[in-house]
Amino acid sequence: MHTDVNALFTELWQDYLRITPSAKKIHALLDKFETQHGKSHAEIVNDHIALRTFNIDKISLAKLAAHFLALGYTEQGQYDFVQKKLKAKHFEHPDTTLPKVFISELLVEEMPNDVQQIIHNMVDQIANDAAQQTNFLYSGTHWQIANQDYERLVAESEYAAWMSVWGFRANHFTVSVNHLSHFNELADLNTALKQAGFVLNQSGGEIKGGHEVLLAQSSTMADKIDVQLADTKRAIPSCFYEFAQRYAMADGTLYQGFVAASADKIFESTNASITM
Repeated sequence: MHTDVNALFTELWQDYLRITPSAKKIHALLDKFETQHGKSHAEIVNDHIALRTFNIDKISLAKLAAHFLALGYTEQGQYDFVQKKLKAKHFEHPDTTLPKVFISELLVEEMPNDVQQIIHNMVDQIANDAAQQTNFLYSGTHWQIANQDYERLVAESEYAAWMSVWGFRANHFTVSVNHLSHFNELADLNTALKQAGFVLNQSGGEIKGGHEVLLAQSSTMADKIDVQLADTKRAIPSCFYEFAQRYAMADGTLYQGFVAASADKIFESTNASITM
């Protein structure tokens, strides 16, 4: 496991950039707005990252979380997504300049038998000690999947389909709107993104949440990347960029948790069935 938390996030970020070309373009756009107002570049603070997995012991949420717990993170919240058959937890570090971490896992036993079999066939190919390796959180897939199986997963669980192609890596990074100097409101940032040609996730509304729940979130739709499956090549949604604005609680400090109803719709930023 990593002993340097910044080194871990650097590796996660570089892996994410390899399959999320829009992230660099968004940084360039934010830099442009900042330079127009006399700054050399935008101060882009990462609010949180998200990772996905299956609730199978050797790669469970707990196994992923162990990498962050070893670096001083602690569990701060639990979330259930009944319709998507997911459970999640979020973790925070005492150093509040470090990103929060949101990890979810699919409840495999709640899937149809044939889908369970596809998932177990993939996980069976992972070495038993893989989750303890230093690079596990950005190791990608440990298997190949055929197009027919990918299509079956898409039909049952977009989450499982995404995992089958991309495996273990940051599913998204998140720009903290609170730390941007040019944009004070998420809605204004969204407008700038759309004007620049970025497609935003409209599921549940362009902005999920708001001041009333102390957190407003939006996100791009995932980039589509050509991927070689076991038997064909096809364009598949990879990762996306999220934007979060946090509001002050009664004690004056910013809310640091997550809102399940909003996160439920953010998951859909990687849906293959959504056409753009």
